[in-house]
Amino acid sequence: MNTDQSSPDGKDPLTQAIIGAAVEVANVMGNGFLEVVYRKALAYELALRGLPVREEVEFKIAYKGAPVGRYVADMIVAHTAVVEIKAVEGIVSAHIGQTLNYLKASGLRTGLVLNFGTPRLGFKRVAL
Repeated sequence: MNTDQSSPDGKDPLTQAIIGAAVEVANVMGNGFLEVVYRKALAYELALRGLPVREEVEFKIAYKGAPVGRYVADMIVAHTAVVEIKAVEGIVSAHIGQTLNYLKASGLRTGLVLNFGTPRLGFKRVAL
């Protein structure tokens, strides 16, 4: 990571802003809703904070130049961060792997898995 994009504590300001917005959504909404509800609420909160958001972004997957599939990421924030939203009991390695694949497919380097399925927001930063 470029040091000019990091805060003094070494954390990326964009992911910090996304987490802050997610905490606000979690505090206002609580847990128990479907992922799509949290995605829409988070997109709204991020927009209120001046961050550009694209939802359900499709990436085509190729193998040796041949199209073999597609991934649909929940959200891309500020053209640089993939955000995967969950409403489950906890973040597991499969969620991290899924986000890593989104990063590979998109060419982006930063990702977040956000879990709204527990009373306290869970999150994991993911980077290539």
